[in-house]
Amino acid sequence: MLPFWIALQFLSSLPVRLPGMPEPRQMGRSLLFYPVIGLLFGLLLWLASQWLAGVAAPLHAALLLTLWVLLSGALHLDGLADTADAWLGGFGDRERTLQIMKDPRSGPIAVVTVVLVLLLKFCALWVLVERDAGAWLVLGPVVGRAALLGLFMGTPYVRPGGLGQALADHLPRQAAGWTLVGSALVCVLLGGLTVLWVLLVSVVVFFWIRHLMCRRLGGTTGDTAGALLELLELTVVLGLALSGH
Repeated sequence: MLPFWIALQFLSSLPVRLPGMPEPRQMGRSLLFYPVIGLLFGLLLWLASQWLAGVAAPLHAALLLTLWVLLSGALHLDGLADTADAWLGGFGDRERTLQIMKDPRSGPIAVVTVVLVLLLKFCALWVLVERDAGAWLVLGPVVGRAALLGLFMGTPYVRPGGLGQALADHLPRQAAGWTLVGSALVCVLLGGLTVLWVLLVSVVVFFWIRHLMCRRLGGTTGDTAGALLELLELTVVLGLALSGH
């Protein structure tokens, strides 16, 4: 179970302590549990939504979004902000883009991007709350973290020696493929056949963002992986919110 605890420590703000530094092989296997962590987050959001039943929809949605951000410690929002800054300021240059991502400061484009993503998530959650969406709240966290598994399966990590390098090098590919299939089945079981088109759109968005990464950087970094997760979560909740039209 050590890979599970590694994944939980890395992807969440929950107080998890590991007995020493994990081996690279265990780090790679921890990726297999990323969708499980997403399922855990989604179930917590679902339970919180049940507990908040009767609260006015805007406040209900705002509290769910706050919990969603707190569960991950805003880790992936930070990656989104760094990626947005680097993509604009890098002017298409690989080395300049990578250099800007290392800068801990956030420029105006980073702030605007994060605000827009959170605003759209909030509005989508508001719609879902008014529809009593229930289990649909689970899907965004699952798809977002399954996307990280899919990304590391077949995308080079461009910072040699980084944490992502150990993840990518020691990921069991065959088990990862079955984990992605299982994640998709869980989403369909929880959301019904209606979610199939949302999953299809998410796959298209995944490959489009991956294409942009590979064209600019030749692969991925931790920041771009975080940005991918945030944008895939947004794709799912927007798709679900629009599916009632």
